[in-house]
Amino acid sequence: MDKSQYGRRDRLVQEKHHDTYGDNKKWPEPTACTECNAVYIEGRWTWYEPPFKANKVVCPACRRIAESYPAGYLELKGSFFKEHQEEMLNLIRNEEKDEKGERPLERIMDIAEDEEQTLITTTGIHIARRIGEALSRAYKGELSFTYGDGEKSIRVVWERP
Repeated sequence: MDKSQYGRRDRLVQEKHHDTYGDNKKWPEPTACTECNAVYIEGRWTWYEPPFKANKVVCPACRRIAESYPAGYLELKGSFFKEHQEEMLNLIRNEEKDEKGERPLERIMDIAEDEEQTLITTTGIHIARRIGEALSRAYKGELSFTYGDGEKSIRVVWERP
């Protein structure tokens, strides 16, 4: 028997989707987060008052924050940011408030500043991209983003000299 081009070849089969912090399963309803009081109901996390008899877990966003494992990185560079830092951070906080209202698992984890740049880490990819696009619309500058890990993480860079 000839094992030429049609024969068996051992190969590593890549799984389609794996995210340690993603919801791979349905939680029993209702389920409430013990940290932030977000409630899993009707197949998604929302901001409802937790029912009296809700299952208790830690939501994926709170787990990411506790384990310091961000999904989004937003780098802000340039002298323009240093000059307008306060108003730009207000815009960033407003975008977080709007996104968090729609998607409870999308939050800012940390804002770290150094001499060359400011790095904002987020629990999800949507909020990082939304903040980057809001900065680009409001203050122009150069915006670039790169997805990694099969679109489970993002790096957004906004720069204006």
